[in-house]
Amino acid sequence: MLQPIFTRSESGRLKRRPTPILLVVALCFILVFSPVAASLAYAFSFGEFTVKDEIELGKKFKILVKSRLPIIEDPEIANYVRDLVARLQVVVPPQPFPFETSVVLSNQLNAFATPGGYVFVYTGLLLNLENESEVAGVLAHELAHVTQRHVAKRIEAAQKISLLSMAGLLAGLLLGKGEGKDALILGSAAAGQAAMLDYSRTDEREADQVGIQYLIKAGFSPWGLPNAFVHIQKQQWRSGGGVPQYLSTHPDVQQRIQYLSNQVRLLPLDVRDRKDDNSRFRRIQTLIRARFADQEAALHYFNTSTAIAPALAQMGKGIVYARQNKIAVATEMFDSALKAAPSDALVLREAGRFHYNKGDQKRAATLLQRAVMSNPDDLMALFFFARLLADNGQIDKAVEYYEQVLRKLPEDPEVHYYYGRMLGENSRLFEGHLQLAYSALYKNDKRKVEFHRKQAETLARTEENQKALELFDARHAERAEFW
Repeated sequence: MLQPIFTRSESGRLKRRPTPILLVVALCFILVFSPVAASLAYAFSFGEFTVKDEIELGKKFKILVKSRLPIIEDPEIANYVRDLVARLQVVVPPQPFPFETSVVLSNQLNAFATPGGYVFVYTGLLLNLENESEVAGVLAHELAHVTQRHVAKRIEAAQKISLLSMAGLLAGLLLGKGEGKDALILGSAAAGQAAMLDYSRTDEREADQVGIQYLIKAGFSPWGLPNAFVHIQKQQWRSGGGVPQYLSTHPDVQQRIQYLSNQVRLLPLDVRDRKDDNSRFRRIQTLIRARFADQEAALHYFNTSTAIAPALAQMGKGIVYARQNKIAVATEMFDSALKAAPSDALVLREAGRFHYNKGDQKRAATLLQRAVMSNPDDLMALFFFARLLADNGQIDKAVEYYEQVLRKLPEDPEVHYYYGRMLGENSRLFEGHLQLAYSALYKNDKRKVEFHRKQAETLARTEENQKALELFDARHAERAEFW
């Protein structure tokens, strides 16, 4: 049975109590991110691995990943991935937990799902696949690992093995093989764990078979999964990078592509010939490429590609030129994008964001208002509009918008940062320091967390302030144990 997660120290603060699940996740972290840990291989019996344990492990692994990898909070990108998973979830058998998605900023062509239903998708996967059904195919494969409880079954089978071996197997399964990690993962697995690798071979084939059924039932092109494997394999050969776990050699990649393709050819014609609707996918790719990819490569793509609409290409170039501080050229690009698509909420938002950062508040206000009216769920537009209101002294209205954004994006460090600055500038010092402490927490900045938390504590005057500090301490304890 799991121990209580929190205890209280003598000072009354919440303190994390170690649990077997925490040790597993901590060792996963050590194996993935550190070259040491060989001395930690001692025996431990997991016994029955319940759904409750699975949920707890997934939650802790989510916190570990978010404390170590950069997460994209842009709602346009995050909501797209969330909607793909939600579309697949409709056809997935009922699960004892909801699926939760996050987008990791990384060039790796990777995605993984943890126990407990936490799904992580890398921007490299979104950027380098050609069709929406291919992304959905990889996600369906990963969801199948969760629904078939592959990790849980491995743990249940390992009644008495070393924590080091278990951590290596989990890290290899969930994060995949990458440069600098292979020797550790394979080394831990080799220590008497040959039987566990048979599970991997079986699990991967089952995830392929179950995943492609999810893909078909959700209405995507069935070619998405085999074509995704083809594109990922080609990209990995071109870049010389490691192959993700779902393309491991258990079984051979070519065999997997072949048997999946054969399955698709046996489907009814109307299913086999489904067409992709890539319109939203292209918008997401444009945003990721413009904001995060190599600048010159992005400009070349926007200048030569016929896959995206002219307005999106102009917007993309505007974002890149703004990154290069070529303000005049960026202004021209955004003007062209607005002329081509005057009602496009994404173009309006990005143009408004650009003009706000440029210092043209009047034009920014017009564009951001139109963006919010076109898409009231665009939290990025609301965030910049809140900043605009604050700049013009409309503090109460700005607070309303900031709170609205944070209800949906509670871990966005940028939102907490600007909200905290605004509150501090308007003599709401306790709240200001607390928001800056949250910003530092989600940036993993230990020094600033301690500073702003201490400042907030000295300014706490009410019972409500004390409750706010206790809530912060609980969230801090979850994340800080992985620092």
